Amino acid sequence: MADSQDEAGPFLPPTISPPALLSGASQTYFSPIPPQLLAANIPCCLGVDEAGRGPVLGPMVYSAFYLPLTLSDPLLKQKHSFDDSKVLTPAVRLSLMKELCTKDSELHDNCGYATSSLSPLSISSGMLKASKAQIYNLNQQAMDATIALIKGIYERGVNVTDIFIDTIGQPAAYQKKLERVFPTAKITVAKKADSLYPVVSAASVVAKVTRDIALEVLWADRSKQMRKRKRDDEAGPEKRAKLERGDTTGTNNTDAMDVDQPSQTQSESPKAAKDENEDEEVETNEAMAWGSGYPSDSKCVSWLKQYMHPVFGWGPECRFSWGTAKDMLETKGGVKVDWPEEEEEETQKLTDFFMAKRDQEEENVDELGTWFGAPAGVECF
Repeated sequence: MADSQDEAGPFLPPTISPPALLSGASQTYFSPIPPQLLAANIPCCLGVDEAGRGPVLGPMVYSAFYLPLTLSDPLLKQKHSFDDSKVLTPAVRLSLMKELCTKDSELHDNCGYATSSLSPLSISSGMLKASKAQIYNLNQQAMDATIALIKGIYERGVNVTDIFIDTIGQPAAYQKKLERVFPTAKITVAKKADSLYPVVSAASVVAKVTRDIALEVLWADRSKQMRKRKRDDEAGPEKRAKLERGDTTGTNNTDAMDVDQPSQTQSESPKAAKDENEDEEVETNEAMAWGSGYPSDSKCVSWLKQYMHPVFGWGPECRFSWGTAKDMLETKGGVKVDWPEEEEEETQKLTDFFMAKRDQEEENVDELGTWFGAPAGVECF
């Protein structure tokens, strides 16, 4: 995907691939590296932060942001006023992200970034394991995503000398682990690092914008499915009634099963345009019902209840491992599913082969004949 965005359409950052997002796959993206960082081997600082750790809907996005160490305060804090993404308005965050993705801008030419978007499917499949020993908890997934991003930036030739990270759990333990992985870098792990260090603030903005737009892409697909289902439900009784009467009027000489498919003339009519406008209005209203995606948001919980499938639950937007989703499926209208326990496969050790051979040889021996020792053969005489 191109690093800059066509202004003619809605802004879609290169950190998002809609096909991968809608398929439930996790995504990783590394921006192009500013050429001068590689040519001069300039010492760089790097910040890491996340967005979407707690919601039941949407991905958890980790972002790593880097630039020359000497530009961190002048460029990020003083000139562009980067701050914790929760402090900045959505419009300001979006504007900063657009500039970062626009070629020949100061941010684009001096900064680089990378993101790892952990999909709800990936998060849930790691946390929902039959055996506790196999569980891949959220903290470990977050740690691995952070390490993979930093390693990827090192592997691309960036001279990272200072790393700043917003903490997961206890800062001291987290910092010691990272120092073992990256022994050449000066590492600082701190609470509220997104407010203390501009490079972490920038990572916070990239992560937040990526998650917000990912939710918009997920919602656009989901609302399209809901509108289609609604039209099908409304057209169903009328279609069946016409078939029972043998009435094929309005089908433009097509099969009666296609009566709800408008012709080109119909689709261009004012009524069709009005229907499309109503669909857009419905989508906007339903998007408000989607809420923030957090379990504490009553709009989110209401939406989950209203659109829960009794067997399959929800789509790629939902983290099934979250208590909110699990409780709804198990106690509020979901179909109970019994999963048979998998039988352990029979395994044979190499020693079993020799033991079986020895047992067979012992069966062929005359027990009474060997009572007083092994019998002597004819060759002994």
